[in-house]
Formats: sequence, structure tokens, C-alpha cells
Amino acid sequence: QVQLSESGGGLVQAGGSLRLSCVASGLRDYDAGWFRQAPGKGRECVAALSWDESNLWYAAFVKGRFTISKDGAKSTVYLQMNNLEYEDTAVYYCAARTSNEFEIREAQYHYWGQGTRVTVSS
Repeated sequence: QVQLSESGGGLVQAGGSLRLSCVASGLRDYDAGWFRQAPGKGRECVAALSWDESNLWYAAFVKGRFTISKDGAKSTVYLQMNNLEYEDTAVYYCAARTSNEFEIREAQYHYWGQGTRVTVSS
């Protein structure tokens, strides 16, 4: 049984930092993505990393501020978020997929965590 479990969300002031973690069980060699859904908006991909770390993608609005990484030994994917902005307020979801092609489209991800809320105060 595949499970993804996120943690690390919370309330932070603008300019601050948070690190989200996603522990995966029941999976190996998976592509990982972080998505977010702000109030009243659709879910969008923030960052994605292929299973072998050969492919890496960031949304333009987080480049230079967010970093996706993984610790294979711990089956954990991280999203380091620095210089947070009010507009980064959202529920952040970890997602995973197993396929030969690197993808950032939400519909292509098979497994999802329950989400962790990030609130940035201005």
C-alpha cells in the first residue's frame, strides 16, 4: 500500500522559511512533485524531481526561492521554501508517480498525500 505523508507546514511571516517533508512508503524509484492549492484556485505544480534526480523543474514563481530534494535512504522528499511571500499561502501536496517519462501535470501523478497548510502573513 502506497502512502505519502507530508509535514512541516505552518504559519510564517513574509520573508521567512519553512521546510516541507514528504515520507513515502510502498514506493521506490518514483518521480516526486510538490503541488499547491491556494484558496479559490486550482492545484498547480510548484516543483518536481525525477526518481534518479536527472530531471528537475520549478514553477517560475518559485525559482530561486524553493528547492526540491530527496533523501533516498529515508524515502523522503523535501521542499525548502525561503523568502516566503503572502502569495505562497496554500495547501501544499506531495505527489508521486512511477513512469519512464518526467511529468509536471497534476493528472499524471498517481499518488497523493493529504496536504499540509502553509500560511504566510504579510
